[in-house]
Amino acid sequence: MMSARSIGMLKMIRHSWRTFPRRLATKVTTVGGDEVGSGTGIGQITGGVRTSDGPQKVNTPSKEIVTHLPPLTEPLPNLPEAVYAAPLAESAVTKVTTLPNGLRVASEPRYGQFCTVGLVIDSGPRYEVAYPSGVSHFLEKLAFNSTVNFPNKDAILKELEKNGGICDCQSSRDTLIYAASIDSRAIDSVTRLLADVTLRPTLSDQEVNLARRAVNFELETLGMRPEQEPILMDMIHSAAYRDNTLGLPKLCPLENLDHIDRKVLMNYLKYHHSPKRMVIAGVGVDHDELVSHVKQYFVEDKAIWETEALDDLGPKQVDTSIAQYTGGLVKEQCEIPIYAAAGLPELAHVVLGFEGCSHQDKDFVPLCVLNIMMGGGGSFSAGGPGKGMYSRLYTKVLNRYHWMYSATAYNHAYADTGLFCIHGSAPPQHMNDMVEVLTREMMGMAAEPGREELMRSKIQLQSMLLMNLESRPVVFEDVGRQVLVTGHRKRPQHFIKEIESVTAADIQRVAQRVLSSPPSVAARGDIHNLPEMSHITNAVSGSGRSGLGRRLSLFK
Repeated sequence: MMSARSIGMLKMIRHSWRTFPRRLATKVTTVGGDEVGSGTGIGQITGGVRTSDGPQKVNTPSKEIVTHLPPLTEPLPNLPEAVYAAPLAESAVTKVTTLPNGLRVASEPRYGQFCTVGLVIDSGPRYEVAYPSGVSHFLEKLAFNSTVNFPNKDAILKELEKNGGICDCQSSRDTLIYAASIDSRAIDSVTRLLADVTLRPTLSDQEVNLARRAVNFELETLGMRPEQEPILMDMIHSAAYRDNTLGLPKLCPLENLDHIDRKVLMNYLKYHHSPKRMVIAGVGVDHDELVSHVKQYFVEDKAIWETEALDDLGPKQVDTSIAQYTGGLVKEQCEIPIYAAAGLPELAHVVLGFEGCSHQDKDFVPLCVLNIMMGGGGSFSAGGPGKGMYSRLYTKVLNRYHWMYSATAYNHAYADTGLFCIHGSAPPQHMNDMVEVLTREMMGMAAEPGREELMRSKIQLQSMLLMNLESRPVVFEDVGRQVLVTGHRKRPQHFIKEIESVTAADIQRVAQRVLSSPPSVAARGDIHNLPEMSHITNAVSGSGRSGLGRRLSLFK
């Protein structure tokens, strides 16, 4: 219940607008009862101005001066001109120093209290031809464990935590990366730590056994997850580069778990963690200071395989083979887990690929634009044009065929070759149609792209490049990888201009080059409806069936 005082206050507030003077920057005018209110259109809707309360009041702009300041269209008097910040010349330079033993040190300044320092090593599964496949997988799990100067992993983490640091190790098919982000004032500490982790790991039997269990657990987890991308990427590389270099598995095969021990790992490290195969990169550090610490911990202090006697039973050199693209088929009939909570059906997966180009090839940038143009994703991907919703695999596949649950284009580029592929998933009964749809889209790449489509793809690629380089760890990896391959780093502006100069003719030429190679196919799941490899090859080469009156008529 409201009190009498509260009711009185409400009445006073309700009628106060009649008593308070209104201070407006407009002049009040009146319109007749037969006039229509202007400006808002309300009068047109109601058919006229209401006259029950007398003449209607309308506010019109006043010409009276209400402020001593000039209008916004004129500059303020006596206001000094704005001075904008400009990037310093040295901030756009990546400094590279090569030490006498061949070790390269690269750095780039960056504003902020923290820095990222690490090693990019020319190592990975492609060099494991003379070793049991899975060595790099083990090394990834064994990173930042006990070393000569750090008795266990806890000691390493404690050293990092003193300076607010974190660490990580990642392996790809042709590189192994050790990195740490830490306070810039602790550059001496992080350099010492990285040197010990990469050159002086003890790799105790207990740690190797724990790594073996971790790898085994990861393989079991991959087999129980509906996501099949890691397994399928291994399979498509195996099909494309059969039994050589990039076709060697990144994931350790189950049968090799017991064949990888300390002797195998130490022999691999001895020949692949050599100074000439390493680049130490830093972002947000002083170059001269970094070089000084690298000399102390990476050059003066010896590696463990130089001070410890190792068995000379393994390979004595590094594999320098050039990747040989073969094409072919790798398939696995199995049962794939389903998304029970989401109510999705069982899916079969297929990857269709062709030989791409290396990241040093003149066609690398046009192929990246083509990859963005193809785009794709899952049928439940969220986002707008920046997420690729206007890409070909969305508009021509996912939006057209309700049974397609995903279709995504990938462009893998390496130092001597590349792999361009599309991964799709659908219920098993649609496997044949899915392969046919993906083959059609691959063949359609050779058609001339529209002007708007090409422009959108180029702008999207440029924005993705610049947004990724906002992250300090991404800049570190870019510096390390480029210096490892070429000895220097090309600035983002170089790639922006390269992307801008791509034409429709470049896209067609690159697409025709890709399609001229033999196809590679990887399939997994319930794949009894998978077309014959010869049918796919004939369709791509132009000798496939057509005009049979079917909506999809490449295969029969």
